[in-house]
Amino acid sequence: MVKQFAIGAALLAGLACAGSASAQTPPAAAPPAEAPKPNDYADPKSWLCRPGAHDACDIDETTTIVAADGKLTKETTWKADPNAPIDCFYVYPTISTDPGQNSDMTADPAEINVIKQQFARFASKCRPYAPLYRQITLVGLRKVLANPSAALPFGEGVQYTDVKDAWDYYLKNDNKGRGVVLVGHSQGSFILIDLIRREIDGKPIQSKIVSAILMGTVLPVPKGKDVGGAFQKIPLCHTASQIGCVITFASFRSTVPPPANTLFGKVPDPAMVAACVNPAALAGGSGELHAYLSSDGRTITGTTKPKPWVVPEVPIDTPWVSTPGLLTAKCTSNDNASGYLEVTVNGNPSDPRVDDIIGDIGVGTNVLANWGLHLVDVNLTMGNLLDIVGAQARAYTKK
Repeated sequence: MVKQFAIGAALLAGLACAGSASAQTPPAAAPPAEAPKPNDYADPKSWLCRPGAHDACDIDETTTIVAADGKLTKETTWKADPNAPIDCFYVYPTISTDPGQNSDMTADPAEINVIKQQFARFASKCRPYAPLYRQITLVGLRKVLANPSAALPFGEGVQYTDVKDAWDYYLKNDNKGRGVVLVGHSQGSFILIDLIRREIDGKPIQSKIVSAILMGTVLPVPKGKDVGGAFQKIPLCHTASQIGCVITFASFRSTVPPPANTLFGKVPDPAMVAACVNPAALAGGSGELHAYLSSDGRTITGTTKPKPWVVPEVPIDTPWVSTPGLLTAKCTSNDNASGYLEVTVNGNPSDPRVDDIIGDIGVGTNVLANWGLHLVDVNLTMGNLLDIVGAQARAYTKK
């Protein structure tokens, strides 16, 4: 099994002793942990996004295109499609700021923002479904990273059972035979890997899977092959019209490649490699990333004030910007990682456009290179993924 960088937690039960312990009287056994009650996914409040609802996916997606010469234009082509031919089912990454090991079922600003960053735009290509779930929180993640030997997989515990319950509810009540794209990032991707492996791979429901987009994760495949590692029947994608396949990657700057302690891009089995599928060039090689980045420069919260998108600075009144030609990517490897998405920023100091992006995880001014560009995996590739999902939807409906 692949060792996961941030792997789940079980609910902890308090230990109780009845009476005093002695050599003749052993302490009483701890009572069994009370199983958490299942969520009611018939309740609209258990979902961040559902088709037709005024919810977290119902937001402004207008975008300013920032050209290399400094010219600003509006991208006005985006709109949600209530009659999209397929569905998307999304599981979000570790984002909860709740104080416990697992989150509650209240949508806080963190959950709302991750939908804005990673999923709402998919509503132009598919009907959006995004369940709330009692995920491992940021507090829980820090405990895992501090003491990995005490960790349990994301596929065990309430975080997994919630997602499975939501998936089962969706299949029974909402799917109605439609094709579906599974979308996940980080913790969400790890949970979906287990869900696919247990509930979908090689089973009848696999025929309904248009694709699985698993970002910010580690998916093992045998060297030189597209299938046979984590999944036995679901291959990696190579064309936009291919259906029933997987797109997976973890991104790193070309100038900050995976170090020896990288959290992504490596697997322990020497017969396996970490799969990498480039959304900008499914067939291989390098391609231009069609990124959607926050216009305020703060796709993530950082300590460094972001630079203006153009100099001299011009106010931007849309929530998003797109920067054609600034970013390219290719799948590659190094001594520390057998597969990762290498992102090159093609900044030009002689033009008026900004020459870099925000997206690194850092402590103060120190970049944590082992995380790569984890925080913006999805933002970097969003436009490419939308094009792919659109093409896959057409191919699926023709089938």
